[in-house]
Amino acid sequence: METSQTPSPALPVRPQQPLHEYLRTHARERPQHPACIWYGAAMSWAELDRASDAFGARLQALGVKKGEPVVLFLNNCPQYIVAHYGIQKIGAIVCPSGPLNKEHELAYQVNDLKARVIVAASNLLPVVDKVRPGSALAHVFAVHYADLLPPSPTLDLPAELAAAQAEPRTVPTGCEDFLAATQGDAKPAPVDIALDDVALMTYTSGTTGLPKGAMLSYGNALFKTTMCADCNGVTGDDVLLSIAPLYHIAGMLMGVNVPVVTGATSVLLHRFDPRTTLQAIARYRVTWWYSIAPMNVACMQVPGAADFDLSSLKMNPVTSFGIAFTEPLAKQWQAIAKHCTSQEAAYGLSETHTCDTYTPAGKAKWGTQGIPVPGVTIRILDPDTGRELPAGEVGEIVLRSPGTFKGYWNKPEATAATLRDGWVHTGDMGSFDADGYLRFIGRFKEMIKVSGYSVFPEEVETILIKHPAVAQAAVIAQPDAEKGEVVKAFIVKKPGADITAEQLVAWSRENMAPYKTPKHVRFIDALPATGAGKVLRRMLKDLD
Repeated sequence: METSQTPSPALPVRPQQPLHEYLRTHARERPQHPACIWYGAAMSWAELDRASDAFGARLQALGVKKGEPVVLFLNNCPQYIVAHYGIQKIGAIVCPSGPLNKEHELAYQVNDLKARVIVAASNLLPVVDKVRPGSALAHVFAVHYADLLPPSPTLDLPAELAAAQAEPRTVPTGCEDFLAATQGDAKPAPVDIALDDVALMTYTSGTTGLPKGAMLSYGNALFKTTMCADCNGVTGDDVLLSIAPLYHIAGMLMGVNVPVVTGATSVLLHRFDPRTTLQAIARYRVTWWYSIAPMNVACMQVPGAADFDLSSLKMNPVTSFGIAFTEPLAKQWQAIAKHCTSQEAAYGLSETHTCDTYTPAGKAKWGTQGIPVPGVTIRILDPDTGRELPAGEVGEIVLRSPGTFKGYWNKPEATAATLRDGWVHTGDMGSFDADGYLRFIGRFKEMIKVSGYSVFPEEVETILIKHPAVAQAAVIAQPDAEKGEVVKAFIVKKPGADITAEQLVAWSRENMAPYKTPKHVRFIDALPATGAGKVLRRMLKDLD
């Protein structure tokens, strides 16, 4: 079955230009309007435009040319946004590296890119120092998280930011002060930038093999950002809460891109903290928040959560990382955020700049990821024959759109395997229902074959977390002499819960097909996950 949505006449017609040109427009038309609020300190559109101009000019002075990768190695902060747009204003390529990365992970990415310039948080400079000798890195900008914090924060600070405020401010030898580089009124020399030029290199999480840099263009970002904003009804009058990691494609789309296209104010948090999240919504009258499902659960568990005024919050798209976002969870959330519509956010992947589907407001079909956004065409194919499958049948999700990536950096064979005749072959399994709603089933390569039966981890996990003692669950395949493979479950228990492996297996037999029932259960304190909250099942194999 092939499903696509034709462009809706209700969606606004927006200028076809790189996102940084929208930033320049806001700086001209509403210069003092806050672009970003950081624990009480507001950065206006004019300030963001000026600072990113200054950084772009500094990069040019260092010889950075159009098409050159520049690595960003830092967590959420206004400086991230400044660097992102400063890099793109000169036609260079933004290359985020997750701040949880260790030496070998950063070294792999830096050397794959042959990057000469990196922007790194001061606390991550020891990692950079280990990587630098064996790389092409020639220039390191040091970012101090405390630089742009207000003297008296309006929200609870994470412990690491409070500590950063108290520490002496130093710029190590061999580094340049990022703050100093963004002062002044220098403007970069004009660069001829086409929408098809590469603007972003986001490294996939490496489900199989080593991570690959997905090359995304200015046009890819423009298309997905406008669709995400407009299908979800975001306007310049909204106040967005940005918590998801900006270095992750979904957090970047929601926290870096959507505010710039719409002119909406973004309330930015360094990382997720449930109490601070509630404080931010109440104090800044947040209207729109993209969250990960465990965030909602954690917020509801804050003592006195119902005492926070969350009446301003009207829209809350949620991604089911870690746990599934279900209708009962949505109703529990609405009990404290009474005017809020919460529903599954989208299906997407790095190679498509994510957000390939969306859930129309108030029309959620629980257990699905919504319908294709206008301009995205999705097909479900038999993975063995390539035959297109009808509604209700499970196959590989294959898609194309103006958001389709240009290929993997320096990996033509991997590009040819994934990108065929303009179609992205995702390796994800799913199906459409009769109304054109997509249901993501799981990664084809993570599928478990039990006596010939196909078991998708996400399906088993969704059932396991219905047990009152289970907070989170992840399952993988374990080799079995009799059945080929069997299901092994890793379980995080709810606080104070008391359950044995035998009891959970017995419960599972009553609640799912016998071949899906875990044969082995192991209790652990936390599931390994990316900074964005996506569970890394491949790392569970190392725990066996």
